[in-house]
Amino acid sequence: MKRLLLASLLGTAIALVTSANAAQTDLKSLEDAARAEGEVNSVGMPDSWANWKDTWQDLEKKYGLKHMDTDMSSAQEIAKFAAEKDNATADIGDVGAAFGPIAVQQGVTQPYKPSTWEQIPEWAKDKDGHWMLAYTGSIAFIVNKQLVKETPSSWAELKEGKYKVAIGDVSAAAQAVNGVLAAAIANGGDEKHIQPGLDYFAEIAKQGRLSLSNPTIQTLERGEVEVGVVWDFNGLSYRDQIDPSRFEVVIPSDGSVISGYTTIINKWAKHPNAAKLAREYILSDAGQINLAKGNARPIRAEHLTLPAEVQAKLLPNEQYAKVKPIEDAEAWEATSKALPQQWQENVIIEME
Repeated sequence: MKRLLLASLLGTAIALVTSANAAQTDLKSLEDAARAEGEVNSVGMPDSWANWKDTWQDLEKKYGLKHMDTDMSSAQEIAKFAAEKDNATADIGDVGAAFGPIAVQQGVTQPYKPSTWEQIPEWAKDKDGHWMLAYTGSIAFIVNKQLVKETPSSWAELKEGKYKVAIGDVSAAAQAVNGVLAAAIANGGDEKHIQPGLDYFAEIAKQGRLSLSNPTIQTLERGEVEVGVVWDFNGLSYRDQIDPSRFEVVIPSDGSVISGYTTIINKWAKHPNAAKLAREYILSDAGQINLAKGNARPIRAEHLTLPAEVQAKLLPNEQYAKVKPIEDAEAWEATSKALPQQWQENVIIEME
């Protein structure tokens, strides 16, 4: 019996070592192939968003990968992959959670499971590895204190203000789409029942307070945005980059949504191995800490020890008391697809 047990344990140990060696070999092969390709081109992954800058610098320093990004929305990224096909100019993109399954349905992605795959929650990944969230964010307000006297701390207060509210392009941007969902959650709705969010912004539009400016670092810096509806990590990054004393970032106390972003690798990528290595690095400890430096919450947060100075930059936990995750991904996918048309019919019409 003891011999059988010993043989079994020995067999398991050998299998684990063999598996680990195979994984190392696979990663080494991937690194070599990526180095040979020499570059990785992204869409929707600009330096200023979630601190992608440090990851691109690391990939160049460690593996010699040159990088170029073209910033665009989630919908535009998928459309670009589909339109260019064999003439692909992009290898990898970063899209909102609702757009991951859409990209798979449209057949524009290729799978790759990073070596940290098991540490990614089931709800946050496609079973075949076409998409997996790398980081999460919660919808927040970024307030220009030079233009707004009293910072709104809730959707209810935002509705009572006199300032303009910028949410961005609901027809294309995951951030804007989730902004509508966050307003719906605060007003009794959810991913299946978005109407309270549409009604909320329709009222803002009726008051003449809906700004068509996109809340980006450029528009904020130029003073074109009084209150912007943004992901918390974007708001905190914009505040720190422009002037911490000029802006305040707040999670609305009456409700918000937590969601995330996933990389998608172009099915027709000219540098597929570099794209896979980029995903591998993004989901590694170093890549996850880079995202946290950009104020995004890493998907593998439970398996990481964040540097104290990084942890200190994040908003207090108590601000997240009314933040809800998306519980029905299929319902939200259907709602997201219908939302651009509903936004036109319910909200934009109030501006005309």
